[in-house]
Amino acid sequence: MPTTLSPDTTIALSSGKEIPQLGFGVYLSAPEVAERTVTSALEAGYRHIDSAQWYFNEAEVGSAIKSSKVDRSSVFLTTKLGHADKIVERLNESVGKIDPEHGYVDLFLIHAPTAGPEKRKEQWKALEDLVEQGKAKAIGVSNYGVKHLQEMEKYAKIAPAVNQIELHPWCQQPDIVAYCQSHNIALEAYSPMVQAKKTSDPTLLKIAEETGKSWAQVLIRWSLQRGFIPLPKSDTKVRIVSNRDVFDFELSREQMEALNALDKDEHVCLNPTGCP
Repeated sequence: MPTTLSPDTTIALSSGKEIPQLGFGVYLSAPEVAERTVTSALEAGYRHIDSAQWYFNEAEVGSAIKSSKVDRSSVFLTTKLGHADKIVERLNESVGKIDPEHGYVDLFLIHAPTAGPEKRKEQWKALEDLVEQGKAKAIGVSNYGVKHLQEMEKYAKIAPAVNQIELHPWCQQPDIVAYCQSHNIALEAYSPMVQAKKTSDPTLLKIAEETGKSWAQVLIRWSLQRGFIPLPKSDTKVRIVSNRDVFDFELSREQMEALNALDKDEHVCLNPTGCP
C-alpha cells in the first residue's frame, strides 16, 4: 500500500457513496459518556462514526453530531439493525434518533445473521425500502459468512455495500475477505486493536519499537494497509487522538508479512458467521 493514505482517504462503496477509511466505533460507550466521546472524536478529526441499536447510544451519537461545529454532510454515520421483529418500526426509530433533522443515515447494516434465512431476507427487503425512501444512503451487513452472502444473491436487489466483521492480525478470516473483495463488498474491521489482548505480543512490540509508534497505532495502520476500514474505539480523549495519528508512517512489506503470519482464527468477540 503506497504512502498516499491520509486522514481524508475514502473508499468508494458499490452504492456510489464514499466512506472515510478510518472510522470510530462506539461499542460499549455507555449513553452517559457516548455524546462526550463522539464530540472528542469529531474534534480529533474523525468523520466516520459507527453505532448500532444494540449499543443503546444512537440518540447520544446524534446529539453529538447535531451540537458539533462539523456539518452533518461531512460526517458518515452508520448504525445497525439488531432485531428481527417490528423491523420497519425499528429502522425508522434509529434514523429518528441519529438524525431527526435530516432524516437519514449514511449506512445501515444488519448486525448479525442470527435471525435465520427468512427473517434475514425480510430484514434486507426492509433496508432496500429504506434506501428507496432516502433514509439510508447505503446498506450492508455485519458478521455475515460466505454462505449468508451467497444466500443474499438470490433475493437482494441492492447488493450489500459493506460487511463489518472482526479483523486483526490474529483473526484475518481469509475466505470471507476473499469473497467480499471479489464481489466489491467493502470490509469494515471491528476490534482492530484486539481489545488490548495482544499488548505483550513480541512481534507486535518489535514492530512498534521499529516504527516508534504504539502497538495500537501499528494495528490500525495494518488494517488500513490491508484495505480494510478499521473502527478503533476509546472513551479516553488522548487515545482517541492517538488512534488517528497513523498517517505519518508506513509498515514495510516485511512488517506487514510478519503481522499477516500471526493469523490463528482467534476471535475476541462472539463469532456468529456460523449461524444457519
